[in-house]
Amino acid sequence: MSSVKSLQTEFPETIEIINKNPSYTYNEKNEKKKIIKDLLKKYDAKIVAHYYVDEDIQEIAEETGGFVADSLEMARFGAKQSSSTLIVAGVRFMGETAKILSPEKKIIMPVIEAECSLDLNCPYEDFKEFCKNNEDREVVVYANTSAKVKAIADWVVTSSIAVKLVEHLHSNNKKLIWAPDKHLGRYIQSVTKADMKIWNASCIVHDEFKSEALKKLKNENKDAAILVHPESTLDVIALADVVGSTSQLIRACKELPNKKFIVATDNRIFYKMRKSAPEKILIEAPTAGKGATCKSCAHCPWMAMNNLDNLINAFHSNKNQIYIDKNTQEKAFKSTNKMIEFAKNLV
Repeated sequence: MSSVKSLQTEFPETIEIINKNPSYTYNEKNEKKKIIKDLLKKYDAKIVAHYYVDEDIQEIAEETGGFVADSLEMARFGAKQSSSTLIVAGVRFMGETAKILSPEKKIIMPVIEAECSLDLNCPYEDFKEFCKNNEDREVVVYANTSAKVKAIADWVVTSSIAVKLVEHLHSNNKKLIWAPDKHLGRYIQSVTKADMKIWNASCIVHDEFKSEALKKLKNENKDAAILVHPESTLDVIALADVVGSTSQLIRACKELPNKKFIVATDNRIFYKMRKSAPEKILIEAPTAGKGATCKSCAHCPWMAMNNLDNLINAFHSNKNQIYIDKNTQEKAFKSTNKMIEFAKNLV
């Protein structure tokens, strides 16, 4: 996509837009953003992007009345929109969540192949059998799961409300099944003391942060606060000054008095942190172990698949649309909407 000629072959509708506007001189990022803005108007669409996607996508979402957020706020925003089409820049479960909450909308993803290790490692048939063998327990699943898994759950949660929800259920003497993230599940269990059977899966990014290397980095930056996402291992969480969702970590970066922060989550969160607190110094938490070739490699490879080129492509490709059968959508809506309603009471 380096020239108008290549666009003409791949995206004839985009070329038509350019031809109708002589001011276009297709070049680099800014020209791609001009095209995207026209396509959004043409297709009555809004971009909903996660904090972990490339900053170019986050920028264009903000510039066009879209939204950049964590998965809970993405879901809330999408459900409130009057636009007939949502472009969900993130990974597949986020697109499915948008479709669950807004079945009447057309949901498109820049990269339909963008997956999540937590979702992939909690297959529906296996999890259904696990629940069947523990029928006395209420089923709580993390948002990082498929629509089919959400459809057999009692509750869906995100990291921003997981502790509060489990506290609520525990206070009502509920025994729980938790899936899929074992690290987040163990963290919640350590805080709430709830009776939880925990599924065995983890995030390929957060699983890689190393506590010993983090201690060393902290010793080198004694004035830094450590911000950790709860999908990390318990030994990394134990070193944190703040444990929280992406939105909560961004807020901590802005509000805490520290000048310097060591951040243990996907490094694309730095875009929003720098916008919220430009005077702060941000350091990536180490993922490197012995023999590693990088000090920190904290970026989800599936999130990294989202870019301006395939965002343009999404408007013209039928294969990028999210579909969910009606029965699954209706069942998944119940558990997902319970999350939305519960979160309202926390505000």
